[in-house]
Amino acid sequence: MEKIVNQSFDEERALYGKKDLYLENVKIDGPKDGESAIKECENVLVKNSYFNLRYPFWHNTNLKIYDSILTPNCRAAIWYSNNIYIENSKLHGIKVIRESHNIELNIVDVDSPETGWFSSDIKVKDSKINSEYIFLKSKNLSIDNLDFKGKYSFQYIENSTLSNSKFDTKDAFWHAKNVVIKDSLIVGEYLAWYSENLTLVNCAIKGTQPFCYCKNLKLIDCKMIDTDLAFEKSDVEANIISDMISIKNPYSGYINVLGCNSIILDDPQAKAIINIKNK
Repeated sequence: MEKIVNQSFDEERALYGKKDLYLENVKIDGPKDGESAIKECENVLVKNSYFNLRYPFWHNTNLKIYDSILTPNCRAAIWYSNNIYIENSKLHGIKVIRESHNIELNIVDVDSPETGWFSSDIKVKDSKINSEYIFLKSKNLSIDNLDFKGKYSFQYIENSTLSNSKFDTKDAFWHAKNVVIKDSLIVGEYLAWYSENLTLVNCAIKGTQPFCYCKNLKLIDCKMIDTDLAFEKSDVEANIISDMISIKNPYSGYINVLGCNSIILDDPQAKAIINIKNK
């Protein structure tokens, strides 16, 4: 591999089109303020480097990044790329990943309002992400031990599994399809509206008006803490091992719940069976 060590680059397309490239202690920064430093490259290995300019990794194939920093100025850092591995790094630029595939993030700190849009085959492990919109319309996610904070997260995702994680969010998992969430805490409002084939196993859910307009929703041994107006117009099979504040007009299926302060059935189509264990 071509080795570049202890150098700085700030010109436009500084390393454009290179193959088999090794970068260590490299800075993409400087007064020329150039864009697209490592564009259209293949087989790139990055270690202990610093990126402070826009669009560094577009149309890359086989990219590995270790122990590096992408600052807030590193806008739209990784787009239209394939086969990406990032470990022990900070990804803090806006729109950090988009339309990319076969991605693995391990021990990363992401702070980016838009993360991972229109992407697929993504693994995230032992990481922290702060993102207003994360993984919009992305597919084949495998997430384990993620500490996530954001708002409109995981909307329109498909064919994904999330486990051992904490989600502090709002309108999460809207229109999600074929998704399993295990052993996780989900705190937020209006969770998973319009989802299809969503299954939650051994999860704790907090927040108002979760799981409305859902198709084939399953909750297996979950807690719903301080939740109200849940399951409106949904097709649901649920075993809830906690008390709830209220359930409203579930359309079909069944709900077994430890206790519930209020059951609202003012829609003639609400025909789900509700069993209160402590009644």
